[in-house]
Amino acid sequence: MEHENVHHITLEGREIILIGTAHVSRESADLVERVIDEEKPDTVCVELCRPRYEAIRQRDKWQETDIIKVIREKRTSILLSQLIMASLQRRIARKFNITPGEEMLRAIDRAEAVGAKIVLADREIRVTLLRTWRQMGFWSKVKFLPDVLLSLFAGDDITEEEIEKLKKQDVLELALQTVGEKLPGLKTTLIDERDLYLAHTIGHAPGARIVAVVGAGHVPGIQKHLGEEIDIAALNLIPEKGVWGKFAGWFFSLAIVGLFIAGFFYSGSQASLKMIIWWAVITASFAAFGALLLLAHPLTIVASALAAPITTLHPLIAAGWVAGLTEATLRKPQVKDFLALQDDIVSIRGFFRNKITRLLLLIAVVNLTTSIGTFVAIPVIMRFI
Repeated sequence: MEHENVHHITLEGREIILIGTAHVSRESADLVERVIDEEKPDTVCVELCRPRYEAIRQRDKWQETDIIKVIREKRTSILLSQLIMASLQRRIARKFNITPGEEMLRAIDRAEAVGAKIVLADREIRVTLLRTWRQMGFWSKVKFLPDVLLSLFAGDDITEEEIEKLKKQDVLELALQTVGEKLPGLKTTLIDERDLYLAHTIGHAPGARIVAVVGAGHVPGIQKHLGEEIDIAALNLIPEKGVWGKFAGWFFSLAIVGLFIAGFFYSGSQASLKMIIWWAVITASFAAFGALLLLAHPLTIVASALAAPITTLHPLIAAGWVAGLTEATLRKPQVKDFLALQDDIVSIRGFFRNKITRLLLLIAVVNLTTSIGTFVAIPVIMRFI
């Protein structure tokens, strides 16, 4: 088929038909269906990883989520990022009466209809997000949460003409575009590395004729790297924390404790006691304020306040996790919350109403306000030395 978004490539005697799509475009979904019906390929590659595939094929998958387990395994930031990205995509799709990921669903359905093998070609989203996080600097991480939360307000005024322009960029890039403008380094892990990963998977897909359905923003990168030797293991590797990353929390904790000790030796026990009291009051107040902002249960607010003075001095626990576990125990998400999740993430009101998303936001916001409280408390206690 001749079309500006359909690219025919010959690689080692095999034909690869690369379709560049907009992930929320009706035209793209129709195009994918027509190409597969006409070409009748041996294999259809789709720009999905296993979790994203299950998310669009099994709409009730959210019901199986153990939210307390997610908190304990410290995966709340990953889940929150995924939901915020899904929120933007779903709002755009709903505005134009399109099913999110419709072109991928149609590709899978048509592949099954013509008897083609289905290959999930993208890197797992958890690996992508973790590699992005690990490669961000400290101040980039500090700015990350507010910018991502602001993206909740994006996308409401996008026109259909602008939707078609999405064929020139990737949905993950769009969902984090407000962050990406300030943190251009995100492009490496969100786009460039996935170009390499997709090129490797598509290039090694079985069969003589292969149709690959990808976001159009990936097409130039895939064309460039098809046939190259690509170290796929390196692309799947989650970087270890550097020496500073591993020990920074302990250095910080020891430094604060050192200030208390210095206050004792240089200004006496009364000064040291006042330092400890002010540290507790300030960090507790900021943690409680974060919980209050999310209208947490009164006991969650109390738990956040009590935990903050301790968690700020212990790098392995965080006030946000204490708040999250307390809230999840007191207001455990029900099946109806999981059932409503797909619709609730479409609106700001729904995002704050749903117990799951509000719980994830609670953890993030309490961690953020507690961190701010820590930096406010440091100059205050130093006055007593």
